[in-house]
Amino acid sequence: MPEAVACRQLRPAPRPAVRCDVLSAVVLSAGESQRMGSPKALLRGSDGHTFIRRVVDLLRPWTADLVVVTGAHHDPIAAELSTWDAATRPRLIRNPDPSRGQLSSLWVGMDAVVAPATTGLLMTLVDVPNIAPATVQAVVETWRRTRAPIVRPAIGARHGHPVIFDRSVFDELRAAPLDVGAKAVVRAHAESVINIGVDDEGCLVDVDTPDDYRRMMR
Repeated sequence: MPEAVACRQLRPAPRPAVRCDVLSAVVLSAGESQRMGSPKALLRGSDGHTFIRRVVDLLRPWTADLVVVTGAHHDPIAAELSTWDAATRPRLIRNPDPSRGQLSSLWVGMDAVVAPATTGLLMTLVDVPNIAPATVQAVVETWRRTRAPIVRPAIGARHGHPVIFDRSVFDELRAAPLDVGAKAVVRAHAESVINIGVDDEGCLVDVDTPDDYRRMMR
């Protein structure tokens, strides 16, 4: 029966199961910038772009959702973002009490972007504005391949940003002590953290003081 044979040949083969990795992102910008004397998010690099623009543009292509967590400087940061077009403007969430520590800002960000489908969280600081795009790519691709609990770039023994926390450690992040921060989770998974060797000093350098800023601009 040639008709029956033809039907069998046209029947589509079963599709292989596809794992969907949904990566959300949090940019922490809730510090008071006391040593800098002005909001670090609004400093400009040699390209004329603010730190917050540089960091958001760096992470956005890799994420399903992105939020910037602010604190004392919420209003000037919001004013800067109001000049962006709607397609590039990230959401802003204010930490009501950033004095509790950096982990409290991460919690605020997680509340905003972690959904049932979220499988990983990409996190960085607004005052690390010179991360190379290749570093972000290496971190994301390594996490997607391994689904390690924590993936971060490193140069020797120094660890940088951005960091990816897999969904498997979300509950631990939420339960970590504020005085220790996310380091408590990193230490608990020391044997399974993946440190990716990179050639990118920009992923290590926090711009915290006017001297740091002058060195960066040079």
